[in-house]
Amino acid sequence: MSNEPSRRRFLSASAAAAVTFGLLKAGPAQAAGEIRPFRVRIPEREVAEMRRRVSQTRWPDPETVTDLSQGAPQRTLRALARYWAQEYDWRTTEAKLNALPQFMTEIDGLDIHFLHIRSKHENALPVLVSHGWPGSVIEQLKIIGPLTDPTAHGGKPSDAFHLVIPSMPGYGFSGKPTTPGWGPDRIARTWIELMERLGYDRYVAQGGDWGALIVDLMAMRKPAGLLGVHTNLPGAVPVEIDNAARAGAPQPPGLAGDEIKAWNDVSFRYAKGQNYARIMATRAQTLTGFADSPVGLASFMIDHNLASLALIARAFDGHRESLSRQDVVENISLYWLTNTAISAARLYWESKYSVIAAKGVTLPVAVSVFPDEVYQAPHSWAARAYPNLIHYNRVAAGGHFAAWEQPQILASEL
Repeated sequence: MSNEPSRRRFLSASAAAAVTFGLLKAGPAQAAGEIRPFRVRIPEREVAEMRRRVSQTRWPDPETVTDLSQGAPQRTLRALARYWAQEYDWRTTEAKLNALPQFMTEIDGLDIHFLHIRSKHENALPVLVSHGWPGSVIEQLKIIGPLTDPTAHGGKPSDAFHLVIPSMPGYGFSGKPTTPGWGPDRIARTWIELMERLGYDRYVAQGGDWGALIVDLMAMRKPAGLLGVHTNLPGAVPVEIDNAARAGAPQPPGLAGDEIKAWNDVSFRYAKGQNYARIMATRAQTLTGFADSPVGLASFMIDHNLASLALIARAFDGHRESLSRQDVVENISLYWLTNTAISAARLYWESKYSVIAAKGVTLPVAVSVFPDEVYQAPHSWAARAYPNLIHYNRVAAGGHFAAWEQPQILASEL
C-alpha cells in the first residue's frame, strides 16, 4: 500500500504551518539579507490540543516532603495546569506580541526572529537584549516601555534606547538548527551581524543567563560598533575558583567577606543547583517527553533554581509578587506551541563555556547584581574580570530573570 497520499498531506500541512509561523515566505525566493515582517498566528487546533493535553495530564504520586528539595511540587503544578487549561488565553499573548514590530531575517543559513522597537527619541542608543533558558522574548516585554519611552516612566529623553530583542536559534520563532555548531560563539557572531544588518554602527548589548555569556562573547570579538555591555549574570568568577567549585574542592584560601558567600553559592550551583543543565548538556534528545506532555515541560522549566521556583510556587498559591501566573504560562506556551523544548535544550550540549567564569572582556562593562541570582558577584571579582568596569551595583530586589521580575530596576540600571 502506498504512503504517498499521507506523505503529500503531511508536507502540505507542514508548509502551511511554516508560512503561518513566518518560517517560510510564499512567492519569490528571499533575497540575501532580507528583513521580513513577521506576525504570530498559531492555528486554533494547536491551541486547543495544548489545552486538551494539559487537562488530561497523568499525574505521579506527590512528593514526600514539604519543601522544594524534590523539585517542583505537585500542588504548584496542579494549580498551573488548572489555570493553563481553564483560564489562560494564548490569543492574549499572541496579540501582545503582534502589537510589537517583529521581523525575520536569515543569517548564516538560519532564520532569526527578533523584535525591533525604535524609540521616539531621536538620539536613542541601540541596545541588543539577549535572553536565556528557559526564557524567550516574552521575558523582555516588560522592559520595552521603560527603555524606549523613558519620559513616560519618570526618566529623561537621554535615557532612551532603540531595542533589538532576538530569539536565540532553536528558541521561539527562530529557526531550529539541523546540524551541530550553533553554540554561544556562533550566536554572538549572529547578533553582531544582526546589528550590522539593521544599520547600527554604535550600540550596546545586554544579557542574563545564556544572554550574559553571549554578550561577553560579543565583547571579546570587539566588533567596531559595540560600545560596551551590561550583564545581570556577570562572568566574574575567577577561573581558578570556578574550576575548584566545579571539582568539589575545599574553599580556596584568601577569600573574605562577600567572596565567601559567592564561593558557597557557586559551589552549591555546581553540586546541586544545575542538574537541569547537566541533563540537557549530555542527553538533550532523551527529553523527548517534553515534546509530548505540556505539564511535563512546565515542571522542568519552572525548576531552574530554588529562588525562582519558590517565586513561581507563590504565584500559583495566589500571592501577587513580581511574576504572575500569566507570565509563567505564556512563556511555557511559547515553547510548547513552537515545539522548541529539545531544540532549545541542545544549546547546553553545544556550549563548552562556564557562564559565570571570567572570560577576559576588556570593553566597558556594567554589572547589576540581583539579590536572588544564582550567585552575587563580589565587586572584587567583577573588577578583576572586567578591567573596564564602568558600573557595579547591588540592587534591592529581583532574581535570575531580572527583566521579567524587576523590569523597572533593570531599566534603571541600563
